[in-house]
Amino acid sequence: MKKRMLVVLALSTAALPLTSAPARQGQTAPSESPFILEEAMIPMRDGAKLHTVILRPRNQTGPLPIMFGRTPYGTSNQAPRSIPASWAALAKDGYIFVNQDMRGRFTSEGGPFTLSTEIKTGKGAVDEATDAYDSIDWLVKHVANNNGKVGMFGVSYPGFAAAAALARPHPALKAVSPQAAWIDYWMNDDLHRYGAMRLTYATDWVSSLQMAKDNWEFPYDRFDTYQWFLEAGSPADIEAKYFKGGSPRYREMIDHPDYDDHWKKQRWSDSLKRTTVPTLNVAGYWDQEDPWGSWKIFEKQKQDDPKGLSLMVAGPWAHGTWRSPANALGRIPFGVDSGTQFMEQVEAPFFAYWLHGKGTKPDYALKSFQSGSWQWKTYAKYPLPEAKATSLYLHANGSLSFDAPAAGEACRDYVSDPARPVPFRVHPMSATYATPDWRWWEAEDQRFVDDRPDVLSYASAPLDADLTITGNVAAKLMASTSGTDSDFVVKLIDVFPEDYEQTGRQPGAYARSLNGYELPIAMEIRRGRYLQSFEKATPLVPNQVIAWDVPLRDHDHVFKKGHRLMVQVQSSWFPVIDRNPQKFVPNIYKAKPEDYQKATQKVCSGSAVMLPVVK
Repeated sequence: MKKRMLVVLALSTAALPLTSAPARQGQTAPSESPFILEEAMIPMRDGAKLHTVILRPRNQTGPLPIMFGRTPYGTSNQAPRSIPASWAALAKDGYIFVNQDMRGRFTSEGGPFTLSTEIKTGKGAVDEATDAYDSIDWLVKHVANNNGKVGMFGVSYPGFAAAAALARPHPALKAVSPQAAWIDYWMNDDLHRYGAMRLTYATDWVSSLQMAKDNWEFPYDRFDTYQWFLEAGSPADIEAKYFKGGSPRYREMIDHPDYDDHWKKQRWSDSLKRTTVPTLNVAGYWDQEDPWGSWKIFEKQKQDDPKGLSLMVAGPWAHGTWRSPANALGRIPFGVDSGTQFMEQVEAPFFAYWLHGKGTKPDYALKSFQSGSWQWKTYAKYPLPEAKATSLYLHANGSLSFDAPAAGEACRDYVSDPARPVPFRVHPMSATYATPDWRWWEAEDQRFVDDRPDVLSYASAPLDADLTITGNVAAKLMASTSGTDSDFVVKLIDVFPEDYEQTGRQPGAYARSLNGYELPIAMEIRRGRYLQSFEKATPLVPNQVIAWDVPLRDHDHVFKKGHRLMVQVQSSWFPVIDRNPQKFVPNIYKAKPEDYQKATQKVCSGSAVMLPVVK
């Protein structure tokens, strides 16, 4: 079954129907299991009951804290035969593990499942925050031999579910770790990138959660999804043919293309006030699904955090891979089990201190497993006061340097054709969740687009010393289009030396090596119609050079001596992002075939990437 990466607390099989209100004690489990499984249907304030699985350590001798996770992907009605590897470090300290199907999913009541992240107000309102509150209240009162302290964590949707509990934290909630969580469906992460639809992900992921109560699979009729989406037409065409109203969130995306109140009210982080619950936010620098939200939760919490309770952890990880050994960045091995170290040396001590009272209080702003050096770094303050914003300029001759362009330097141009968009990974293209195609596409060698005439590449000379960047990266293009709408994609790339590793004379060895590898460090898109305002789309003036600000998120990377820096610029990123017709239309998701037109794009003097350089 195709699904999003399941989180640590989701054991990934559909639960059987249950009707009991209190926990049912001593359910049958394999005798060798280290857990005793119990199940309950926990009542919420509106009367809906949510299916919940309780795993109590078989050798439990005294009161233990509860580790609670909530998921839309399905709990298991079987106790695991051994302790899952991603729980091992936590299990040494001792927890009662609890996992719950969110409302409207599998055997939980209260559907349909809306994917809503709105924190509601008013008498009788229910949302993910109230469901977390009501569940915690029930658990501490009904689960035998618990110590009255609850922690929450999860990756991806369960990461959001853990984070949302912070909007109305129960007094028993003593520590939370939102991992690959999100705060704003329109701005970034799962569904959009600054208003540009994440087409494949919206099509596959949203429908998987709404077309049925269990995990639904999109019915592709061919292997090459690049060609499939190219022939499928606009998002509105896909909805009309395949979903027909069965995936309401997909329909909402089409009906609300701009950043209107429909999306703003789901920016749940607005409900965060003073930080009172210790929080370990976790993000992957190469997370292909949710790279942005956990940073923004951390940023929001730090605005009112007098006791220093909000922490940030990040590393060279794809979506959730920190819950594995994580000793390679896609095809690039680095020989350190960074994920294991995170679970054992960062996550477990965090929960042990706040839920068991063991060890010392975690005291840092950011722990980062730095790419390039492949070492853990601990930063007392973040952003780093010593990081210096430094402009890396794109020159008309295709070079890249810290020297400002000469007066009158020319533009470079290319033709962007919506009928032949730039693929976001190697074409032919498998479906979204294929592994490792999908998991590591953001770390894939970008040489596959080097020779396309609609991709501009800018490269520096080999570095004569290591260059470290730690902090927020951003680009500013001075660019124009001959159309009335357009996209620009900017990629910051680390180019490995041609002699990075010795390959010998075996046929094909050099081609399989990392020699000349173009590793993306940061990539993002901006949509022209939203340059003036996210709330109201505005057509561009043809051939007018204007500034395009392209946020590239936070990073911690060392470009090693002998490597080169590269920047690539293009105007499509398909089909991870929907095609821009390059002709302004009121609703881009309802564009007609005749609206898709070629456009000449220019990138001009003054274009630069701003790097947070650390000496």
